[in-house]
Amino acid sequence: MIEILKNVYRKVRFFYHRLQLYYSVNWTKTVYFNFKKFPFNTAKKLPFVFFGKVSFQSIKGEVIINAPIKMGMVSYGQYFEIAKRAKGTAEIYLLGKLVINGPLHIGKDVLLYVGENAHCEFGYMSCLGSDVKLVCTQEVHLGDWAGIGYESQIIDTNSHPMMNSETGEYYPIQGSIFIGSHNAVSNRVSIMPNTKTPDFCVIASNTLCNKDYTSLGSNILMGGVPAKLLKKNYTRDWDGEKELLKKYKIIDW
Repeated sequence: MIEILKNVYRKVRFFYHRLQLYYSVNWTKTVYFNFKKFPFNTAKKLPFVFFGKVSFQSIKGEVIINAPIKMGMVSYGQYFEIAKRAKGTAEIYLLGKLVINGPLHIGKDVLLYVGENAHCEFGYMSCLGSDVKLVCTQEVHLGDWAGIGYESQIIDTNSHPMMNSETGEYYPIQGSIFIGSHNAVSNRVSIMPNTKTPDFCVIASNTLCNKDYTSLGSNILMGGVPAKLLKKNYTRDWDGEKELLKKYKIIDW
């Protein structure tokens, strides 16, 4: 009798969570985006699923998916962190090219800006945490399993022209950003133009990254303003967490 009751409870709980999931989807924005950006046979699978409030400031750019098409493989506004409620500030400016190479998970209240002629690319199981701002005016690449912590910012431009006050020479406004695979970026990290990180890299909270760090090698901890090497032989247990991350981030519809 107890086993029967347990089975009933599991089924009711599963149904309840499934109902919560479907209720939390912004179906209007989800259907509109997919059928606006993809051919019918792709759009009908709803590869992009939006949760909560999101503003499409522009979606005239190009979206390329280099992976098997599956419903919700790109989830925007998905709850997978501590904060459950959104502030209602999620925005998308898609003017350039957005490339998706596998499941992508974007938290609540994220600003994603891909400017005209810009190239923004996400690797397999990459992730943007809540309140992240990603501004791509030239080129931004996130490697496989690259996770960006909440309230961080990735910005490949200085936005304003800067010059040498003595020579009058102007400094470059933009600089491409390449985040390596298996990067664990903590919260409130600023990743600025010309940043390049190695694979298997951990970046501490409140760090400023602004140059090429690949010469430091893999399995490192970086931190500081600006970032510097803090520790070698330091890595996240990716193998131990992979199945758990897939369980909580890949939605089984």
